[in-house]
Amino acid sequence: MALERFIGIDLAWAHGGARARPNETGVAVIDGRGEVLDCDWTRGIDETAEWIASVATERASCLAFVDAPLVVDNPSGQRPCEREVGRRYGRWKVSANSTNTASPRLAGVLLLERLRAAGWRYDDGLGGPPDDGGALSECYPYTTLVGAPELGYPLRRPPYKRRPASVPTAQWRAVRAEVCDELIARLAGLATADPPLRLASHPVARALLDEPTPEAAGAYKHREDLIDALLCAWTASLWARHGLTRCQVLGPGESDVRHPGDGVATIIAPARPEQRRDAAGR
Repeated sequence: MALERFIGIDLAWAHGGARARPNETGVAVIDGRGEVLDCDWTRGIDETAEWIASVATERASCLAFVDAPLVVDNPSGQRPCEREVGRRYGRWKVSANSTNTASPRLAGVLLLERLRAAGWRYDDGLGGPPDDGGALSECYPYTTLVGAPELGYPLRRPPYKRRPASVPTAQWRAVRAEVCDELIARLAGLATADPPLRLASHPVARALLDEPTPEAAGAYKHREDLIDALLCAWTASLWARHGLTRCQVLGPGESDVRHPGDGVATIIAPARPEQRRDAAGR
């Protein structure tokens, strides 16, 4: 069955515990025409897996991209795919957090386990886009922002999350809200892209366009999680549509150990020519 639905999950990395309520996870699903079929927020692995099941009624037609580490087997340091983010996108002020088996926030690993039990499979992307659905891969929205020319960030990532040293703390919330509104306007421009993303096609996504970005921390994070979920869904659609001509697979080198049965830890990232491995000379 051809891929028809593209799911994006901006997963809260911490999965909670006896004393902690999980943070919000942004979730979104779009179709091949860029129509937003659903977008929302969940909390915890159970709610997220239930939401995925509710929108993936025909799993064989679905491809899911998750912003969270899915495969983690290194006991310390960074995964190779995380190092690759800094090597390929560092010039654009994009880097990745370090994840290993000692990390306390591994909700992505748990989500992958849950979805595998429900019939999904992990796809590391090393063979290109999957021919059929039911696949789950890892992505990173920052690489999409600077790697997709349609979004118009050729020099550096937009500071919609982390405060640049040049912005005084007292001004940060106002500056961040302004930058976020500009980012949303650029996402709206994807309505005519290939593949498209049509924010106005769903009331929750359309609210991003209709309502100004709030400055309060909690309300801002609520909005940011949804934006990143939509970016993940669009990245999945871009990967399915254009594959390795528009994206690269960040991960192991030729000499690194691979695990064909389980897949290897990778991040699938949109890439300009100058961000690719050959251009970097390593």
